[in-house]
Amino acid sequence: MSDAIAHMTLDNGLRVVAQRVEGASGVGVSVNYRVGFRTEEPMRSGFAHLFEHMMFQGSRNTAPGEHFAAVQACGGVVNGNTFPDSTDYYQVVPGEALKKVLLLEADRMGFLTISPELLATQRDVVKEEIRLQVTGKPYGGFPWTVLPGVMFERWENTHNGFGELADLDAATADDCVDFFRRYYAPGNAVLAVCGDCDPADALAEARAAFADVAARAVPAPPDLHEPLPTEERRGTCHDPLAPQPALAMGVRLPDARHDLRGYAAHMALSHLLTTGSNSRLRTALAPLGAKADSATGYFGPLNVVDPDTFVVVAHHPSGQADKTEETLKNHLVDVAGGAGRGAETARAVARTRTGLYRDFDSLAYRARFLARGALLFGRADIGAQLAQHVEDLTEDDVEAAAANVSSPAGRALLNLLPKETTS
Repeated sequence: MSDAIAHMTLDNGLRVVAQRVEGASGVGVSVNYRVGFRTEEPMRSGFAHLFEHMMFQGSRNTAPGEHFAAVQACGGVVNGNTFPDSTDYYQVVPGEALKKVLLLEADRMGFLTISPELLATQRDVVKEEIRLQVTGKPYGGFPWTVLPGVMFERWENTHNGFGELADLDAATADDCVDFFRRYYAPGNAVLAVCGDCDPADALAEARAAFADVAARAVPAPPDLHEPLPTEERRGTCHDPLAPQPALAMGVRLPDARHDLRGYAAHMALSHLLTTGSNSRLRTALAPLGAKADSATGYFGPLNVVDPDTFVVVAHHPSGQADKTEETLKNHLVDVAGGAGRGAETARAVARTRTGLYRDFDSLAYRARFLARGALLFGRADIGAQLAQHVEDLTEDDVEAAAANVSSPAGRALLNLLPKETTS
């Protein structure tokens, strides 16, 4: 699946990984910082996402908006994403633009421009994004902004990562400066370079580009641990824009740091349940007028450290909530008992494998996965390890995953109701 990964840690603490990808055209570059929704503190919800926007507003040698313009001018793509435990910034560019991209990333890591005016502009952008993507559209943010509040107790695990508008309004430029100094230190980040490049040359380019970025103290990651509840939890939320009710079921995933095979089995279980028109839950729910989707984690495989969530979401007509829930639970018990053996499980494993390899064909995906693997799991090659576990999955593994999801221990159910209905 991959060539060897070269590793290096700079004097300022920045970890760098590089990998040649045979047959690739161009290079992928990703800088991942160990800060996200679950690093935030009370009264500062939404700050990680807000600060992601600030990172594109210029630095010592880069004018506001120039980062995007410089990458796009050479035919590249660029973006950033905020997740519960990390924030990533990535580019895919022709090989000859690698030095330019590394200098851009180093400039903002070391010398970001922060001002009240820039903050005000980006705060308005983020608030508009919330209105468009969460509060102003049907099922906006469902279930990931609300289901954690049913599943967990710790504020870090439960709060809405988009943030409360009052918290965003209260943020100051001084808060941004403090956030930058604490969490955007080079020792709190991993840089990954992959594609049509010589790994040794890429490491040398990174060393030169980041030489002027000074080391800073690195904060300890937040304590996210919570004991597994012994009983099922339930909650209800209302969505005045939703055309029909919905049900979300969340269950704790195995900790990928210690049980990567079990994690891979849940990925296959997700495909078995809901991928394709002939999948188990879609077939079972069709007579009710309901449709289900499932996922290993809210944000995709290995985007989040433990605790992470296996989630099933079903949209159903009014009056079918109980029947939909019963159908979900019964089929999970059936799969745990061996009902999916044979072609059904084989098809699910094949789809898992195909999807994973297809994702790794993308340099953007691969670069981000390399950086995130090193940052969150201490293994830049965890993607290759995950792929191998998928290859080795057995029917017993998938049945064990179904048994975990069918157990009431740690499971949470969230019913979404349109408007202010009660059923």
